[in-house]
Amino acid sequence: MAILFSLSSFKGKDEVINLDGNWHFEIDRNDEGITGKWYNRNLSDNIKLPGSMAEFLKGDEITLKTKWTGSIYDSSFYFRPSLKKYRQPGNIHIPFWLTPAKHYVGAAWYQKEVNIPAKWKGKRIILHLERTHIETRVWVNDKEVGLQNSLVAPHVYDLTSYLTEGKQRISIRIDNSIKELNVGPDSHSITDHTQGNWNGIIGKIALEAIAPVYIDDVQIYPDVKNRKARVKITINNSTPTIFSGKIAISAKSFNSSKSDKTKEIESKIVVAQSDSKTIELDLPFGKGMLSWDEFDPALYHLDVSLVGKGIENNKEVQFGMREFKIEGNRFLINGNPVFLRGTLHNCEFPLTGYPATTVDAWEKIFRKIKSYGLNHVRFHSWCPPEAAFIAADIVGFYLQPEGPSWPNHGPKIGLGQPIDQFLYDETTRMAKEYGNYASFTMLSAGNEPAGNQVKYLNAFVDFWKAKDSRRVYTGMSVGGSWPVVPNAEYQSRGGVRGLEWKKMPETESDFSAGIAPFKVPFVAHEIGQYCVFPNFEEIQKYTGVYRAKNFEMFRQDLADHNMADQSQDFLNASGKLQVLCYKGEIEKMLRTPGYAGFQALGLQDFPGQGTALVGVLDAFFQEKGYVTAKEYSRFTNSTVPLAKIPKFVYTNDETFKAEIVLFHSGKTPLQNAVMSWTIKNEKGATVSSGKFDPKTFENENGIFAGNIDFALSEITAASQLKLEVKVDGTDFANDWDFWVYPNRKPEISSSVYYTNVLDAKAKEVLNNGGKVFLNASGKVVKGKEVEMHFLPVFWNTSWFKMRPPHVTGMLIQDKSPAFADFPTSFHSDLQWWDIQNRAQVMNLEDFPADFRPLIQPIDTWFMNRRLALVFEAQVGKGKIIVSSADLGPEVQDKPASRELFFSLQNYMNSDQFNPKNQLTLDLIQDIFVSSSKEQFQNYTKDSPDELKPNSNQNKVK
Repeated sequence: MAILFSLSSFKGKDEVINLDGNWHFEIDRNDEGITGKWYNRNLSDNIKLPGSMAEFLKGDEITLKTKWTGSIYDSSFYFRPSLKKYRQPGNIHIPFWLTPAKHYVGAAWYQKEVNIPAKWKGKRIILHLERTHIETRVWVNDKEVGLQNSLVAPHVYDLTSYLTEGKQRISIRIDNSIKELNVGPDSHSITDHTQGNWNGIIGKIALEAIAPVYIDDVQIYPDVKNRKARVKITINNSTPTIFSGKIAISAKSFNSSKSDKTKEIESKIVVAQSDSKTIELDLPFGKGMLSWDEFDPALYHLDVSLVGKGIENNKEVQFGMREFKIEGNRFLINGNPVFLRGTLHNCEFPLTGYPATTVDAWEKIFRKIKSYGLNHVRFHSWCPPEAAFIAADIVGFYLQPEGPSWPNHGPKIGLGQPIDQFLYDETTRMAKEYGNYASFTMLSAGNEPAGNQVKYLNAFVDFWKAKDSRRVYTGMSVGGSWPVVPNAEYQSRGGVRGLEWKKMPETESDFSAGIAPFKVPFVAHEIGQYCVFPNFEEIQKYTGVYRAKNFEMFRQDLADHNMADQSQDFLNASGKLQVLCYKGEIEKMLRTPGYAGFQALGLQDFPGQGTALVGVLDAFFQEKGYVTAKEYSRFTNSTVPLAKIPKFVYTNDETFKAEIVLFHSGKTPLQNAVMSWTIKNEKGATVSSGKFDPKTFENENGIFAGNIDFALSEITAASQLKLEVKVDGTDFANDWDFWVYPNRKPEISSSVYYTNVLDAKAKEVLNNGGKVFLNASGKVVKGKEVEMHFLPVFWNTSWFKMRPPHVTGMLIQDKSPAFADFPTSFHSDLQWWDIQNRAQVMNLEDFPADFRPLIQPIDTWFMNRRLALVFEAQVGKGKIIVSSADLGPEVQDKPASRELFFSLQNYMNSDQFNPKNQLTLDLIQDIFVSSSKEQFQNYTKDSPDELKPNSNQNKVK
């Protein structure tokens, strides 16, 4: 496939010597190879290419002094007493990212002898090195050819004047250290946070012999409206004589059920000696022209042939007939409005430690992403290899590659540093190498810069708008605090995202006010970042270059806190909350008129920056077990039914109201579509249903369909109901749970002593075999430092130096009779909001090892404290329930809190109230007296807050 669809598939008399296989190799730790003329001697070691040093165990052992490429913000790892064992030689566990088998930053030499055939005489010979890290210098025998730096395109050297017939020695010095040309140590093009700063060559390595008059470049500019393509062809003549010949072009479809072929267009061409010439030809298409989009990704091969006296040169180029444009605040694909439902790709390749260069590997990634309802990928501060564009064309994806830089915490843009020109050079190389691919629809200069950014990025956007109309351009992808770049054609920007669930959860609000100031398409930058607990079963997957030493450390720390047996439950419970949050945020965008798209962070986990487990897929793009692609795509697909619901908890004297709307971003409008709805109880029985009149839905967000009014008076017991909305005759459906409780005020049972403090009477009741309910809300000392919101940990607490929230959901003993009158699953759901949000948690660090609370907040995996919101125990002859959530008769306007208190009271009055564990009153009392023994301490002055452009570190001086 890679050869079949290659941008430069050579035919005719062109010849290739594949250089894959064994190479001589030597590490140049002291940078003495050039002065020592290593290119003139045999290197002492061996390695296989394509590949990296780490892949073949070349380099250094990992120590605490390893020279990493990437920022570390949480230095507490180096000082915490509980982590001392992970800092010992032979047991080093780096928590910030995955750990490579070996690590090396610096120069290394690669050398191979090749036999140049006599028939290559008179031909142009080039050395093609795909995806090398980072700087290459090439020698042929004892002659230096040159030096190249590119993180986005092949390093191509013209060896014509250096090679002669027979055996020749090619030496390549590769240096992966950051020099004056600095893209930023956190840039995903080079950083240890993601792919790793590897040294080697990972793609195509070959010598190519071509005609001395040759097709140097072909760029195709589709004109869908007029059914033609403008083809721009550059011919180079490296001979000392004038070339006169003929050039011919034609195109043929190859990957769709329908077929199409153009007529051949010919033109004479004359190129002066040692010169080049560019000509432009119009290639007309007939009525059978096939266009490319996410639904029908039809592709063509353009065949270009150059013929003259003694010269024959061919080039085959893959392209699609498509136009990706902007109209007002929305994107258009071939004139049809399209909403970008995207995720980030951060160069996560945990088996190899470097990006895939085969079409098959990328096609699997894109098909997996597409199965989750998405149509767009942003490549954060890196550009993938050619195979990714080929695969995205085939699958039907809209791509936003970026200049390979996060120019922050080191380099800054607009100040005359080398990065300024390098970003122009790199994006120019991207456009030349990959510009014909239909999937290459968007371009950003990079990620979250510092420096004189507005002036620089305005000029960058203007340069590209004038140069190449095949895609749309923004400045850089940025958070909400970055300045706006006025000339950007679209905004890839934070600030208008997230869930305002500090207030009661609802699905009525949207982002209209936030995007109103922007007259161009607004694409939400890095939405989500909702954490899930680590999946320790994933550790066994790391059979390649990397080891998940971070996961191993977290797993052992969980065991040290006596919760090893709960890890899978923590994963599933936090995962269910994570999905709920992504659903809430994405739906809010889909119901916002004029919103143009989102770029989630992310569908898959991010292995670095402290370990950011923000995906429903792991770093291998594999499921974790708590949500399927089919379930997830219900709220991310090209068509999504939506419900505007003011709240999710009701009493049975209220009416459930919902406004039903539709998000649609399809190939065509939905003609005469009927939307229907049902409300079912926990047993699956329908309690109400209906449908709306047929309607045609154009491509738009939040299109009104109808209203639902459902009186709840017949719901007499505490119930969990489900609203499901469908587009009849399609697979498009979506659903929401809501809860209904009888309208009753909580009363204290005469057999239970209710108190806010562990007073003398409570002790007396317990000593006499009685029952006590302790509402300890606001009284906690041991655990006071742990802040719980309803929303989970954002990104991770290491990268943001323990910024709250610290809790990522709750594990609930839902099978306990304590919840008989409070319908719940084993995880946080929307009915828990008024109980959970901002409630204190209790640290049970001194409790028996097997003690498990009824409601257990899940701590950040960097601390793994055993926490409780509600627990039960036997004390003396009596029994007690302790709650740090505010549960009691005085609670008003919190129907879920009232109902949970009612359920717990009924439980305490039943024969089933028989707690497993015996505790002393002093142990419980200590929660309200003593601080936690293990407290997080911040040992670093640096912080990710300083990534912001207005920080002291990044102020322009």
